[in-house]
Amino acid sequence: MSEETFDAVIVGGGPRGVATVLRLAARARVQGAAPVRVAIVDALAVGPGATWLVDQPAEYLNNTQADATTVHPDESTPMSGPPAPGPDLVDWARRVRAEGSHPVGEWVLEEARELTGATFPTRRLQGVYFRDQLEAAVATGAVELTEVLGLAVDLETRGEERTVVLEGGRRLTARTVVLAQGMVQGRRSAEVQELVEFAQRRGLRYVEPGMPAERDYTALPAGEDVLVRGLGANFFDVVGQLAAEWGGRLDPVDGDPHGRLRYLPSGREPHLVVGSRRGVPYRSKPEGGRPVRPFTPRWAIPEWFDALAARGRVDFAAEVWPVLGREFARVHLEAVAALAPEAVTGDWLAGLDAARTAEEVDAVLEASLRDEAWAWTLEELHRPTLGEPVGEDGWARLVRRMIRDELGSMSDPWHHPRAAVNGAMGALRRHVGRLTARGAFTGESLVRDVLGWFDGDSLALASGPPADRVRLVLALLEAGVITLLGPGMVVEADEQAGRFRAASPITGAVVTSRVLLETRMSKGKVPDTDDPLLRALLDTGRARVHTVDGVPTHSMEASPAEISEDAEGGHNLVAADGTIDAAVVVLGIPAQSTQPGSAIGATPGVPSPLLAGADIAARQVMARARVTAVV
Repeated sequence: MSEETFDAVIVGGGPRGVATVLRLAARARVQGAAPVRVAIVDALAVGPGATWLVDQPAEYLNNTQADATTVHPDESTPMSGPPAPGPDLVDWARRVRAEGSHPVGEWVLEEARELTGATFPTRRLQGVYFRDQLEAAVATGAVELTEVLGLAVDLETRGEERTVVLEGGRRLTARTVVLAQGMVQGRRSAEVQELVEFAQRRGLRYVEPGMPAERDYTALPAGEDVLVRGLGANFFDVVGQLAAEWGGRLDPVDGDPHGRLRYLPSGREPHLVVGSRRGVPYRSKPEGGRPVRPFTPRWAIPEWFDALAARGRVDFAAEVWPVLGREFARVHLEAVAALAPEAVTGDWLAGLDAARTAEEVDAVLEASLRDEAWAWTLEELHRPTLGEPVGEDGWARLVRRMIRDELGSMSDPWHHPRAAVNGAMGALRRHVGRLTARGAFTGESLVRDVLGWFDGDSLALASGPPADRVRLVLALLEAGVITLLGPGMVVEADEQAGRFRAASPITGAVVTSRVLLETRMSKGKVPDTDDPLLRALLDTGRARVHTVDGVPTHSMEASPAEISEDAEGGHNLVAADGTIDAAVVVLGIPAQSTQPGSAIGATPGVPSPLLAGADIAARQVMARARVTAVV
């Protein structure tokens, strides 16, 4: 099959690919260069990518407010390329409303009319935004774009050129290839493979882990137990989709000060029995538009983080977590003291000043809080029962308290202690990401602590679902449509019963079912990826897993990047023997351990590793394209 030649081939049609094209267009316009010839390859869609497909259910929501979404860098993002302002999501929606129609469909106009800065937009609407920004860049004439729907399976080298090989044999050749695959998925684990085969053999229904837009969770058997594993962001989207299908009614509870809802079933509901490792759902975002208590650190100040980065060899669990814990404990106690002064006792601030370990922080919390309604410890963040069996009654009490705390946190984020902790985590996790980017942690601590548990705990607190979706889940819990199984969920194929079996060693609950839904994603860990191109590069030594102190991380290695027009490379692929391929740029999630923060979408007014990386890639594409033109 003949080769097609371009200045750049971008593998991945989501926001990183779109942002790279936008930065190429900006550079080409300023330089007065000929149009840059670009091919974008994506297995599903160019523009939205897999996460923001425009044909996914309307119930799937972004977990970021609309005013926190853009694909255009502003002055807050350090980059060497020319500025090129463009509309953020809210501005774009305003333009759609003014035009009164949209070629994708009437639903785009309808959703744009409802959008405010505090709205959590549908994923499909954000996908249309990304697509429109891509088309606008192409319309300037600065970029000639070829869209390729297909699966990239290999990357070949011939001199200065690289050829992306697609399934089916199509070949796309360029001087620069940008790998921007985004949320890579994992190969089936041995457990998942066993469950797949068990379901096929016994005629059961099993929905395995993956991107929710590529799965079908609907048409569940009414009145039956259905097992669900996963209590993160995807779980809330799936519940929203299912509730719309069931057709039950949500009514406000009269007189409830926290906006509690009552779910009135339609009769089409199954009984969802849900569990996970932690056993409790992600924490809610505050109610849209409500003021949130600002966080100002007392101990984890920028200078302290800078000193750690300069020193290096940091052990997160021993040195960083206790200080973060002091901040979480402080804001919790401050909020409780304001809400219920009688519930707090002693000189807790002096106690926290003296605390040097997480255990000592928890001891201060236990000694200072004398009302069980406000009791809380750091250990609860990843072990709600502190790892102790609690039985059915103890777990029911904990779930009732969780519902009460979530309602309070959503409805009054300025005063509620749990909202204060969530806000502190949201602020401090960014500093932890910067320490990672600066190579401050030992390899053992990075993998064991930061990647091993802190990233997950911080997501559960600071990157949760919209409040409206949480209110629905809480109403379903109180209506008995959803039951939380408990922490440490174990799923097995029960051959004797011919059913899936789930159990929690913490609560003692055991449930069997003909249906098992995985609402978790098999995401992010490159060593186990099922992406055929990344797999080919890793398996042949043309790429390698990033290590720190010889300890493998979850990402592939890319070279460091400098924000300078004089820099020759940056974010380039590193082979097993340590050689750097200057013709291949790796952006975002596949190289996350060397590009912390690049998995997070871009927010107006906030430095964006995603957009900075796109400009670094565009600089290299333009430099190599100019070399081609001279030759």
